Amino acid sequence: CFGFPLSIFFIVINEFCERFSYYGMKAVLILYFKYFLHWEDNFATAIYHTFVALCYLTPILGAIIADSWLGKFKTIVYLSIVYTIGQAVLSVGSINDLTDHNRDGSPDNVALHVALSMIGLILIALGTGGIKPCVSAFGGDQFEDDQEKQRSTFFSLFYLSINAGSLLSTIVTPNLRATECGIHTKQRCYPLAFGVPAILMAVALVVFVIGSKMYKKVKPQGNVMLQVSKCVGFAIRNRFQHRSKEFPKREHWLDWASEKYDKQLIAQTKMVLKVLFLYIPLPMFWALFDQQGSRWTLQATAMNGDFGILVQPDQMQIVNPILIVIMVPVVDYLVYPLIKKCKINFTPLKKMTVGMFLASMAFVAAALVQVQIDKTYPVFPAAGQAQIRLINLGVGPATVQFQPQLQSVDVAPNEATDYMTFETSKLQSLHIMSALQNKTEPLELVEGQRYTLAFKWGLFGINSNLILDNITSKPEEGKNLVRFINNYPFPVNVTMDDMAFGVLSPLSVSNYSVVAKQDWSFLIKASMPLGACTVLSKKFGFGSAYTISIDDCTNYKLNVTYFEDIAPNTVHMAWQIPQYFLLTCGEVVYSVTGLEFSYSQAPSNMKSVLQAGWLLTVAVGNIIVLIVAGASKLDKQWAEYVLFAALLLVVCIIFAIMASFYTYVDPNEIEAQFSEEKKKEDKKDQDDNEKEAEADSRM
Repeated sequence: CFGFPLSIFFIVINEFCERFSYYGMKAVLILYFKYFLHWEDNFATAIYHTFVALCYLTPILGAIIADSWLGKFKTIVYLSIVYTIGQAVLSVGSINDLTDHNRDGSPDNVALHVALSMIGLILIALGTGGIKPCVSAFGGDQFEDDQEKQRSTFFSLFYLSINAGSLLSTIVTPNLRATECGIHTKQRCYPLAFGVPAILMAVALVVFVIGSKMYKKVKPQGNVMLQVSKCVGFAIRNRFQHRSKEFPKREHWLDWASEKYDKQLIAQTKMVLKVLFLYIPLPMFWALFDQQGSRWTLQATAMNGDFGILVQPDQMQIVNPILIVIMVPVVDYLVYPLIKKCKINFTPLKKMTVGMFLASMAFVAAALVQVQIDKTYPVFPAAGQAQIRLINLGVGPATVQFQPQLQSVDVAPNEATDYMTFETSKLQSLHIMSALQNKTEPLELVEGQRYTLAFKWGLFGINSNLILDNITSKPEEGKNLVRFINNYPFPVNVTMDDMAFGVLSPLSVSNYSVVAKQDWSFLIKASMPLGACTVLSKKFGFGSAYTISIDDCTNYKLNVTYFEDIAPNTVHMAWQIPQYFLLTCGEVVYSVTGLEFSYSQAPSNMKSVLQAGWLLTVAVGNIIVLIVAGASKLDKQWAEYVLFAALLLVVCIIFAIMASFYTYVDPNEIEAQFSEEKKKEDKKDQDDNEKEAEADSRM
C-alpha cells in the first residue's frame, strides 16, 4: 500500500491506541491517588514514581523475552493481554459503589480498592514496559533491505502516532474524570477515565492480532544484552582470579575477557561501556522531568483553571506535547543552523548539558509560582489558638471589644472582618457596641477551631450567633464550599439549583455544601411565607468558601451578600506555561540529542543495549523522586522544587566535566577495521591451507 507493507498500518494503529491508553491513564493517576484513595501528597507522589520507574525497568525483561525466547510478535501479544487485564482491573478498582454498601459516598473497604489498583498498575507496568522495546523494532522488521526510505517514513509515522495518542488522551481523560457518575452517589468518574483507556488497549490488541498473517516474523536471534553482560562478568571474574603481581597488567580491564570472547565483541563492549559511563548522571534529569505528572499536577489543583473554557489540573500536562510539536522543528531548522553559522561547536554532549540546565531553571520557575500560590493559602489556628471573624448584618456600624482588653475592631454594616487569631486561654468574651445598644457575648472557644460571630440589632437589643466554621483546610480539587445565613426576620427555605440548604430561622446558618462546578452560576431560591424570590449566584471560582447572607426581596428578586470565608485560587494556571516551556526546551535538546548520540556511538549490533541503558536512566530518575519525597523534611513545596533544581545544576556541572574528557568515535570505522583484519586472517588461513595442501601433494 503506497509502497509500504500493509502490515505496518496495523502496527501504527496499535501504537496510537496503546499510547492513548497509557498516557490517558497516567494523566489522572496522581489525582486518583489523592482524591479517591485519599493518600497525602508525598505518599501519592512516591507511588506514582514507583509505577513509572517499573514501566521503564520492565523493557529490559521484554527485550530478553523477545530476543531469546518468544520472538517479538508473541511477546507483544502476550504482554498486551496482561496490559489489557491490568487496565480493566484498575478501572474496576476505581468504582466507588463496589464496596459502598451503606451508600454514604465513601468506600467501606478501602483496602480492596487499593489492592485492585496496585495489581492493575503492576500488570500495566509489565505490559507497557514489556512491549516498549518490541513494537518499533517489529515494525522495522516488516521492510526489506532495499526499503530504507519507506522504513524511515514508517518511524516518522510511528512517533507521530505516539504523540497523537498522548496528546488526545491528555485532553479526553481528564474531562472524563471531571464528570460525575455513580449508581448510588455521584462522584468524580474515575471508572470512566480508566475504562476508556482499557477499551483502547483492548482495541490495540485486537488490531494487532488481526494483522497476524501479514506480518514478517523474525525468529529469536539471541539477546546481545546477555552477551555483553556475560563478557563483562567474565572479565571481572577473570581479573579477580588473576590479581597477583605475577600476572602482567592489560591495557583495559575488559581485555581480561579475551580468553573466552573475540576481540570484536570486547572492542564493541568497550564502546558501549564508555557511553554507559556517561549515563550515570542522566537520571537526575528524568527525576525532574517526570514530575510533570505528579508535583506539577498537584500544583495545578491549587490554581485557577479558567481559560475561557475550564481546564482541569491534569490537562495542563498537554502543554508538553504541544510545545514538543512546535519546538522540535524550530530547534532543528532555526536554532541549530544559527548556532552553526556563529561557528560554535555545539556537540551532542554540550546540547545535553544545556538541556539539564534548562530543566533546572524550569524548577526554579515552578518554585516562584509555588511561592505565589502559598500566599493565597488561608492560615489556620495553631495549637493553643483559635480564630474568630465578625460579620455585621445590621444597618449601622459597630465596635467590638475583645475582653479582657485585647483589641477593638470597627465593623461597617454588611461587612466582615478577616479571621483574627487569639490565644484560646486569654480570650474570655467580647463586647458589641453600637450607637444605641450594647451586648456582652461570653466565649468558650475550642483550640484549633475557627468561628464566625454574626450579629445585628433589632427592637429588643442586639441578636448574635457564634458559629463554628468546621473547615480545617482549603477545599481541594478546585471545589467550593457554600453556606447560607438568614438575615430575614422570619424563617426561609433556601435552595441553590438542586442543592437544598433547609429551612433557616432568623440569624441561623446552614451547613457547608460542596459546589463542584467552578464556571457556573446557580439559581438561589428563598421561599418565605409571602412567596419566593430568586437570584443567580456569582461564579465561585476555584477552591473557595463563602457565607451568603439572605437579606431581603425586591420585586421577587432576592438580595444577597457574599462573605468570603476562604479566598478562591487567584494564581492562574497560565503561570505554569513558562516552567513547561523551559522543561520542554530542555527535553528537546537533551532527550532527542541523547538518543541520537547513543545511536551514533554504539556498534550496529548493540543499539538495543544502549536503548535499555537509556530507559534504565528514566527508571532510576523516578526512584530518585520517591527517595527524595520520602526522605525530605522540607515542609514547603517551593523549597523542594529549589532542592531538585540545585541537585540537577550540580549534576549538570559534573556531566559537563565528564563530557569534556569524552572522545567521539566512529563505530562503523572500527567495525570496518575488524572486518578488514578478519578478511586478512581468513586469507592468511586460506593461503596456509593451500600451502599445506601443496606440500601434501608433493609428498
